[in-house]
Amino acid sequence: MAIVKQTNKNGVTYVYESHSYRDPETKQPRAKRKLIGRIDDATGEIIPTRSKKNITTDKDASVDTKQSVDDASYSSLLETLKERDETIKSLRGEIATLRRERKKLSEELTAMGNRLQK
Repeated sequence: MAIVKQTNKNGVTYVYESHSYRDPETKQPRAKRKLIGRIDDATGEIIPTRSKKNITTDKDASVDTKQSVDDASYSSLLETLKERDETIKSLRGEIATLRRERKKLSEELTAMGNRLQK
């Protein structure tokens, strides 16, 4: 893990926490960065930036809240997906039944047409 400073076009210097890893697919080194904050020009201190996801200033509380929200979101999403999967399976069964009924009615109509022609 390393601390990286990067200055943008406006002259604002941001500080990132960089974590290097090796990508097994490309077999090349990669880096993941997490924004820590920006450097104050006057004092040179790092000013933490607010995350759009976590407005909370207490770091430990925000992690716990985020984790519980993520768990709740995951559970909710999983439940929704299970319900949709069951609905899709049910609809596929109904479609198959309707196709069989359509084929049977089509055969009956063909047979009736043949009898009327005689």
